[in-house]
Parts: sequence; C-alpha cells; structure tokens
Amino acid sequence: MRISLGYELEVRGRTREIEQRAFQNVIDQVVLGDELGYDTAWFVEHHFTRGFSHCSAPDLILAAIAARTSRIHLGLGVVLLPFQSPIRTAERVATLDVISGGRVEFGTGRGASPLEYQAFQRPFEQSRKIWEDSLEAVLAIWNADGEPISRSNEFFEIPDVSVYPRPAQVPHPPVWVASTSLEGYLAAARNGHHLLGMTMLKGIDDVAADIARYKECLAEHGHDPATRRIALMIPWFVAPTREQAIEYAADPVLWYIRRQVNLVTPPDYYDARHATHKVLGQLAAGLPPDESMATLREHLMVVVDDVEGSRKAVARLAEAGATDLILQAQVGGLAHERVRDSIRLFMGEVMGGGR
Repeated sequence: MRISLGYELEVRGRTREIEQRAFQNVIDQVVLGDELGYDTAWFVEHHFTRGFSHCSAPDLILAAIAARTSRIHLGLGVVLLPFQSPIRTAERVATLDVISGGRVEFGTGRGASPLEYQAFQRPFEQSRKIWEDSLEAVLAIWNADGEPISRSNEFFEIPDVSVYPRPAQVPHPPVWVASTSLEGYLAAARNGHHLLGMTMLKGIDDVAADIARYKECLAEHGHDPATRRIALMIPWFVAPTREQAIEYAADPVLWYIRRQVNLVTPPDYYDARHATHKVLGQLAAGLPPDESMATLREHLMVVVDDVEGSRKAVARLAEAGATDLILQAQVGGLAHERVRDSIRLFMGEVMGGGR
C-alpha cells in the first residue's frame, strides 16, 4: 500500500492572513511528508469554492513544493481538462515534470460543478466528451515527442504545431482518472488508466464493488489489472487515542464533508450521473454531529481513530482493492501542528516507519 497526502486547500476563515497561512502550512506538511517517506502529494483543482478549496492553480503550488523536496511525487489530482486548451495543459504539466526531475503524476477529470462550466463557457452536459477529446489531445502531443501535431475540435484547435517542453518521463507522466461513479471507473479502465477515487459519497462497500468492475473492465480491454494503481482519497486523522482523535478532528472533518458532498452533488441538481451519489454521503452529512461521525466512520468515508483503528482501516481498504491511500490530513481548519503530529504518527506507527 502506497501512502500519499491529498489536499483541497480549505481556508476556514475570511482574512488574507488565514488564506496565506493555509498555503504555507500545506507546503510545510508536504516537506515533512517527503522526509517521512510519503509517496505523492496530490492537489486538486477547484474554482469559485470559497472556504472549501482555494486550490485553483495546483501546478504552481506543486512547483513551489518541487523546489523544497527531493523524492515525493507531485500529483495533479486533477487537472480539469475541459477548461483550457490541451496545448496549455501539455506545456504546463511537462514543465512541472522537467523542473521536478520527472516526479509528476498526471491526474485528469472533467469536474463536477455546473458553476465552473458556466464560468468557463463550456456545456456541462457535454463534459465527458470534452474531457475525453482533451485527454486524447494532450497524450497525442506528448507522444508526438516534439513533432508537429494537428487536432480540430469545437472547443479547441491544435494547428500543426510542435509543443515544448517534452516531459522528463518518457513518453509522459503516469495518467490517472478521477471519478466518483462507476461510469467514470469504466471509462478509465477501457483506456488502461490508473484510478483516483474516494469513499465519502458511497462508502467502502459500494466503492469495493466498483473497483471489482474496474478490474474486470481492464482485463476485458486487454490491460493487466495487476499493473494499474487504484488510489482512494479519505479524510484521515490519527491520534494516540480514539477519544483524542474525535475531540480534535470531528468538527473539522464534518465541516469539510458537508461542503464536499454539496460540491460534488449539488442539492438541486439531478441527472443519471449524479442521482445515485446522493444516497449515503448526503444522508450521513445531514445527520446530527455524533450520528454523522459514527456513520461516516462505519462506512470508511472518514477515518478518525487511534493507531490500531487506523491499521484496521488500512487493511479494509486493501481488501477492497486499493493499492494507494491518499490521506487528507489537513481538513476543515485542523490545527497545523496536530496535522503534522498525525502525519508523523501514521507513517511511524500505523505503517511501521514506511511503505
């Protein structure tokens, strides 16, 4: 099981000072993770999500991290491909790969916010098609290895140009697809891409069933499931005792969960892709705090526990088919030093000092 760190970059407060401190804190935590042996630092891309995520330029944050670290991989989790030209995506990701010495993990996705599509003037109902065409174009640019390439599309144009720089990794960084739906899992499998998922909407049992179908679909399309990685991102806080963990983290985790669920499944938005996701995550988030936390912990949507409880949760994830665990250690305004303590405790005792 590879262990990584994942960040939405929440800002729980309105002042510029709180916002700026949040950025410095997460960079400091990743530097610590680099020293402790964490595999990758993943940063999301969101827009217009005040408080919940101020991470609108993850490649710039990861560039700053690249300058202060030596081994941890740099995860774009994910680049929202429909909102910019594939040329710019290919250039910026390749640049990050070059300056980091080939440490980029390229996560892709189409986004889940109708507001983002409105602001960037893209039709939400065509999001999957735009994403698929954009990903094909980015990979074609990298596979062209600096030779001219052409693509014509309703939403972008590549007019027989050579795109530089080329990634340090040959032919390009590993490709991951993020999804919360079975439909998205199967789209990743058909193309042989690694998978980025989460448990907070469906719970571990339903996610495990989706992972099984992802593996079956990989094999059906000629891809070896044993060579594909499956990462699950989960809010996670570990403390010396379960009581301490709940005391320190319950409020920040619930603050985060309620905002995440409403972002991924807008309250008034229903269609075939989103309706099934409303069942467990939103119900749990809407319960009274004690009941909500109990439900979230039971279904492994969050882990707030001691060392032994965390070990059991890691084992349960492995049984579900995950190869990678992405700890969301900094959520909902958790105190920076407590997050650092949790990061140390997890790698030192839950994982016994390393991967």
